[in-house]
Amino acid sequence: MNIAKATLLRLGGILFVLWAVATIVFLALKAIPGDEVDAILGPGSNASEEAVALAIETHGLDKPLIIQYLIQLKSIFTLNWGVSYSFDQPVLEIVEEQLPSTLVLSIVSLLLAWILALLASIISVFGRLPWRIVSMVEIVFAALPHFALAIVLIVVFSTWLGILPPISTSDTKSIILPALTLAIPTAGFLGQIMRESLLDAMESPFIISARARGEKTLGLYGRHLLRHASLPAVSLSGWAFGSLMSGAVIVEEVFARQGIGRTLLSAVGVRDMPLVIGILMIIAFVYCMVTLIVDLLEVAIDPRARKINPQKRKVS
Repeated sequence: MNIAKATLLRLGGILFVLWAVATIVFLALKAIPGDEVDAILGPGSNASEEAVALAIETHGLDKPLIIQYLIQLKSIFTLNWGVSYSFDQPVLEIVEEQLPSTLVLSIVSLLLAWILALLASIISVFGRLPWRIVSMVEIVFAALPHFALAIVLIVVFSTWLGILPPISTSDTKSIILPALTLAIPTAGFLGQIMRESLLDAMESPFIISARARGEKTLGLYGRHLLRHASLPAVSLSGWAFGSLMSGAVIVEEVFARQGIGRTLLSAVGVRDMPLVIGILMIIAFVYCMVTLIVDLLEVAIDPRARKINPQKRKVS
């Protein structure tokens, strides 16, 4: 498969994901009980019949559902996302304000998860006891729900030790607890995969050859083992980043941190349809872009991924 065809397939996949997200969110919001006009005008607004009729006509609520769906799709893919019902502000402006905070939190959390997973993988190779301890810790970490972990971290580091703020402030230290809350469960998953891959690599022929050439332990880890062990974790980093962004919905609410996750939670509560669709479309797009970047990183780390089966040359 040539590069142009692979690129077209990737772009087609991204468009399909965005269409699927837009369709599912539209149908889900329409299925929520309640009158959408109340969400537009505000609950208990006591609006006049003329105002209600104008709202229905302006937002196309008098049209068949399929027509509303097609209008919504056109608005999404032309980036005409309308105005938020609850904020009375263009959806794109709200997304531009809130997205950077969540992206920073997700990136910091992913870096912390990688650091924790690498440390766990290195420690686990120093005998059976460290291996069993690390394995048990990884399982516990992976099973921890974000809200429970957040409460534990707040109690320990804010209430007992008093070294980190329990809510987000302008201080850079305020990102530590939210980032740890997201990173620890993700590190549990990445660590398990990385550790198993590291064990497989240690028994591989190329490691035996490196040892026969006199390669020292530091060289084995730096040049061979860790790079080989990190490949499966790199492949999962796209999924991990998407998981971190979805986890930010809970974490930002617990730590009172501004971001797209907390805004999404608020928008769902008041059935702010334009804002919900806009935020979820942005999250889906970011996830697709991160997955594409991860694929490129995997090619950079693993030389085998760069090999393309050459066409057989005709012998004259």
